[in-house]
Amino acid sequence: MTQANFPAFRPRRRRNSSGLLALTRETRLSVDQLVYPLFIRPKDTFRKEIGSMPGQFQLGYADAEKLVAEAVKLGVRSFLLFGIPDHKDAEGSFAWDTEGVIPTILRRLRHSFGSEILLITDECFCEYTSHGHCGIIQNEGGRVILDNDKTLSNLAKQCVVHAQAGADIVAPSGMLDGMVTGIRSGLDLAGLEHIPILSYSAKYASAFYGPFRDAAESPPQFGDRTSYQMDPANRLEALTEVAQDIAQGADFVMVKPALAYLDIIREVKNASTVPVAAYNVSGEYAMLKAAAQNGWIDEKRAILETLGSIHRAGADILITYHALEAAPWIKNA
Repeated sequence: MTQANFPAFRPRRRRNSSGLLALTRETRLSVDQLVYPLFIRPKDTFRKEIGSMPGQFQLGYADAEKLVAEAVKLGVRSFLLFGIPDHKDAEGSFAWDTEGVIPTILRRLRHSFGSEILLITDECFCEYTSHGHCGIIQNEGGRVILDNDKTLSNLAKQCVVHAQAGADIVAPSGMLDGMVTGIRSGLDLAGLEHIPILSYSAKYASAFYGPFRDAAESPPQFGDRTSYQMDPANRLEALTEVAQDIAQGADFVMVKPALAYLDIIREVKNASTVPVAAYNVSGEYAMLKAAAQNGWIDEKRAILETLGSIHRAGADILITYHALEAAPWIKNA
């Protein structure tokens, strides 16, 4: 017998069946939101699993084409490309080599798939420099100082070369001051005013990037990146960075990492007039995979819950290594 003063509204009534749950679900994932990162080596045939990222690989050109074809069948059509060159130098000059790893894979994928896929290129220099930092550097008493303005001109060259080779979107990730202005100017002068910019606007100096540095072979050879990536303790700084990038012409903005920064994603979404991306980074992926392999969690549920939380926080675009395994689950949910 229910007491007379018991609340008339019972939220549990809306959870009585799977149909009711589906009908009232507030946050809905779509395969169209997913972006799958790829690590490319300048070889035709190459496939090497990344030890700290089970199920992820460094790929040669032909192997990347095969994987993209598999992804398209699953409904995943957007890809973020990272190059791992054979040669590196202090400036990272192979980043704007027209015959380099990224321009080559762009041309091959564009020839094979046309406009059926969306190709985003990560624009940075850590994979291309002999020291593993994101541009031209000075080492002042053991603290790495990035030469911001000298690096900007190189960044613009890199973006132009990638756009000319077939990139749909360029995505600068080095956290350089003025990088959106520099890139926009370079693209427009090259007649590429139609190419949008996805800026890594709020990229934190995070411990969760460790496995990525194995994947991209880009760990700093000395020092760290705290002089140019953001302090994890800062919130208002993220909003400042995002506002500056939008004012400079960014077409999309990004928060990276995702899970430890869900509050930042929400604040950026609330403050932004452009779509917001979030990067579900390598360390987040590796932790979940390790727990699943040990039988400690239900992998499928954990992946969908993770992606759902990032989208619920405000991300319109989800960059994730889980994209291929999650796609059929999302479609069949």
